[in-house]
Amino acid sequence: MASEPPPLQRFFELEDDMWGPHDTKFDPAEPDNTGDGPYCPQCGDPIGMRTWLPPYRVKLELYGQSLGDFVDGPGHDILVSERFAEAFRQDGLTGLLGFHPVEVLRVRRMRKGPKPGAVPRYFAVTACYSRAAVDEAHSRIRRVEPVTCLECRSTGVDSIHGYTLEPGTWSGEDVFRPRGLPGSIVVSERFAGFVARHGLTNMKLIPTEEYVWDPLRMGPPTAAPGSPS
Repeated sequence: MASEPPPLQRFFELEDDMWGPHDTKFDPAEPDNTGDGPYCPQCGDPIGMRTWLPPYRVKLELYGQSLGDFVDGPGHDILVSERFAEAFRQDGLTGLLGFHPVEVLRVRRMRKGPKPGAVPRYFAVTACYSRAAVDEAHSRIRRVEPVTCLECRSTGVDSIHGYTLEPGTWSGEDVFRPRGLPGSIVVSERFAGFVARHGLTNMKLIPTEEYVWDPLRMGPPTAAPGSPS
């Protein structure tokens, strides 16, 4: 009897939980040193933000009731708490780079609420750039212009109304930025289980096929998936 094929891997868009009980943001403190960002090895176009360089000093803004384990800020860097970092390593997850210790200079409460408690240790991390690629034919992305570089597949994006990844392009990272949407952080089912198991805070995991980003309310592309809108 032929064995059943393995279930398809599901992927999730990772965002911070804005307006949630642990809503926290950060801003780098002066001196805010940056270096060159990543470039596509084929076409030479930039595919990411400039690299954050030491010293890693930040100011936290607390919008929720207590500080989160995941903290977003400008650029492509994020902060994770010490308990997040330890659990990530212990569980053998992959895809986050850096883990540079961060000095927190100040916590500013942005809305009414109790005084913040003890500030956890935070680490600066970035999500790796993966070989995983957006499947243009099965995604609903309104691009500014057609994809011309088959390596980075990066173009401006006006709206996203769900997307998938090309089968066979993902190499197993649990956290990554895909080719075609380098501004998105995508995570695996294993990462979703990791977040739930450890009760980690200030994260929203949205199935990529259900993810909607449409700041100008342009709606989904009117042409067939994979065609210029």
